[in-house]
Amino acid sequence: MTYQQTIAEAGQTFESHWNGIEPENVARMRLQNRFRTGLDIARYTAKIMREDMAAYDADPANYTQSLGCWHGFIGQQKLISIKKHFGTTKRRYLYLSGWMVAALRSDFGPLPDQSMHEKTSVPALVEELYTFLKQADARELGGMFRDLDKAREGGDAVEAKRIEHAIDNYETHVVPIIADIDAGFGNAEATYLLAKKFIEAGACCLQIENQVSDEKQCGHQDGKVTVPHEDFVAKIRAIRYAFMELGVDDGLIVARTDSLGAGLTKQIAFVREAGDIADQYNSFLDCDEVDAATLGHGDVLISRDGKLLRPKRLPSNLYQFRSGTGEDRCVLDCINALNSGADLLWIETEKPHVAQIGGMVSRIREVIPNAKLVYNNSPSFNWTLNFRQQVFDKWAAEGKDVSAYDRARLMSIDYDGTDLGNEADERIRTFQADAAREAGIFHHLITLPTYHTAALSTDNLAKRYFGEEGMLGYVKQVQREEIRQGIACVKHQNMAGSDIGDDHKEYFAGEAALKAGGAHNTMNQFAAA
Repeated sequence: MTYQQTIAEAGQTFESHWNGIEPENVARMRLQNRFRTGLDIARYTAKIMREDMAAYDADPANYTQSLGCWHGFIGQQKLISIKKHFGTTKRRYLYLSGWMVAALRSDFGPLPDQSMHEKTSVPALVEELYTFLKQADARELGGMFRDLDKAREGGDAVEAKRIEHAIDNYETHVVPIIADIDAGFGNAEATYLLAKKFIEAGACCLQIENQVSDEKQCGHQDGKVTVPHEDFVAKIRAIRYAFMELGVDDGLIVARTDSLGAGLTKQIAFVREAGDIADQYNSFLDCDEVDAATLGHGDVLISRDGKLLRPKRLPSNLYQFRSGTGEDRCVLDCINALNSGADLLWIETEKPHVAQIGGMVSRIREVIPNAKLVYNNSPSFNWTLNFRQQVFDKWAAEGKDVSAYDRARLMSIDYDGTDLGNEADERIRTFQADAAREAGIFHHLITLPTYHTAALSTDNLAKRYFGEEGMLGYVKQVQREEIRQGIACVKHQNMAGSDIGDDHKEYFAGEAALKAGGAHNTMNQFAAA
């Protein structure tokens, strides 16, 4: 509905004894609170993701991006910045990292990424993020309503009409969130119950990995243990049932495989017939052929092609896979996940390398042509070193003289601005577009960007403020830059909702309203900012 239609609809609901209730004020409050429930958000954002996936299939240049966040304010500021710089939020999402929740949001204090944090803290962050994004809508629309009133008071009908048109075509800050449910925090029933919490909070897309829930490790650390395909499929189904039960029929599931770096499994899969998916999973086990007469006490055996095989079992009671089988297991994981109801894939890798990722995706697409990936552009990678090494190795293979470079110390500042350093930086710059085109990556994310930016900016501020610069360390490096770069938060009272509250006070009390935004509000010092 248009702004005027919303006012008219509000007016039709009024009874005569509701004195002092203005239809236009009601319409404004309704527009500032477009999304009444998390399910409204999940349905709205799922549709966006589905449309973006179709656009990517038509042209891989239409890949999508997101940044991870650990607080509602951080997510809000990202979307405000995106709208300010690009005019639209199209193809830009948020990512919610379980790693950051564990490290920054747990009541236990900072924790490693091992699913030890409170499971409900992640859906609680989804709800918090959307609360802040909705507040960003209310704040921005509130400013537009004030401008509309000013145009009307000044008799500028053209400007008033322009603002009404802008209100009618307003683009919300609410965007899809890809949310990390780790390995499901328990069995399939636990995964289903937790998935409902995520969805009710507004998440349209859940990412789940194929690790053992109670042995879960960060994807970029050692000791990862995977589960047989049937166990993983049960959790994918559990999430799909949660979406369907709540009426988010086009909700999305990202199936993540950690098999590339996982050399262990906790279970030998149950095989129903030779060649089935369980048999294929077991075929990667590291086994020794044994004679029945030489069996040891407590040995576990499997049979294959008439032979008795002893899987290598560790003192931890885990079984190990054969070395060098990671890529084959990833391909099998991905094909099975897509055939079992997942929408997108996530292959956790040890380095950002387009050819490596593309090689696996090509094999997957031989079976499922429209397979698409979500990819972790992880801060766990040393991007500078990795790409300088890639350029060095490429040049060396081509016979180019690399004697001016020491491969062991390519991270050195000495190589900044060199031909090798510049080519590596250009590859980093184009990595996302290259990987979208050549490796089937629909969505690129950085898991922990604000964890690192917060640490870096805080270090710089502390060094300056507590050093010789004193207060100038804050003013010069923070506030002056906020003003000059047009950072909305320089008016922090407005960002926190003070002006929204003033509007409501006026709605509720009229001329008797005691408002905060008067002549003595120091935020007026930033009127020209």
